Amino acid sequence: METFGGGDAAGLRAYADELRTTFMRLQDEGAELHAKARAVQVTETSRDGLVSVTVGSRGELVRLDIDPRVYRHPDARALADSITETVQRAAATAQERIIEVFEPLIPADQMKTHLVGDLESLMAQLADQMEGKR
Repeated sequence: METFGGGDAAGLRAYADELRTTFMRLQDEGAELHAKARAVQVTETSRDGLVSVTVGSRGELVRLDIDPRVYRHPDARALADSITETVQRAAATAQERIIEVFEPLIPADQMKTHLVGDLESLMAQLADQMEGKR
């Protein structure tokens, strides 16, 4: 079997064909998927029900509602912690939804790695794919 740089030439051709197919699908479906992803909004409520947050597709805070009952037992630190925890849960859910939107074209593990900015892991995943390890 012909080898190329330590890899199987037929495997590399198959991977190139797969990349080409994915690229063509991205061209065809990418704009629609991008629009769906940008439209993602997630609303979460704190465990005590006093804080409600809505985040956008990138986890950015879009809306914050605080129930007036928080003034009955004012605790700024507890309120801040509740807001932070609720925003983090909402952002994590938004990230999951973005992964679901792109999953028909991009494997979930690759998309998640990309979203969290882990370039080293992403490059390792791509190298594994090129070598047929997936």
